[in-house]
Amino acid sequence: MINKGISGNRIVDLYARIKKDILNLKPDILSILIGVNDVWHDFYQDNNGVDSEKYFKIYSMLIEEIRDVLPDVKIMILEPFVLKGIKTETCWDTFRSEVELRAAKAREIAEKYNIPFVELQQKFDEATKLAPSDYWLIDGVHPTTAGHELIKREWLKCFYQQMM
Repeated sequence: MINKGISGNRIVDLYARIKKDILNLKPDILSILIGVNDVWHDFYQDNNGVDSEKYFKIYSMLIEEIRDVLPDVKIMILEPFVLKGIKTETCWDTFRSEVELRAAKAREIAEKYNIPFVELQQKFDEATKLAPSDYWLIDGVHPTTAGHELIKREWLKCFYQQMM
């Protein structure tokens, strides 16, 4: 397993790295989790987020190029997620709704290209009934060990149900 995720990357950054970090490596299985930073950059970085329509357009180009070059690669798309936390609470309603827009576009991509989709937002929302949000996501965005475990379990469930 090779993790090529880069903290702070948006869909446009991932697309810029497609040759080096995806195509050249020729993976058998590829998981993509992208979308929160496309929102984050508008609120906390440099006002350089990626709106949901452009996110969809670039995500589509990414999948098409991967499939053109690596037609046998198995792809899974993971849903972007967010919880109320120290980095999201000041603009919570807008931040959550914008992440939900990216999540809807990610789901649309999965459906368009017949790719398994790993639902995470509902799982994180349900998990907050068991423990506070900072137990799952340090700041509302970045997973703790427990948050990573939740993601792992959902990934494995999807993998065994849809890819085996």
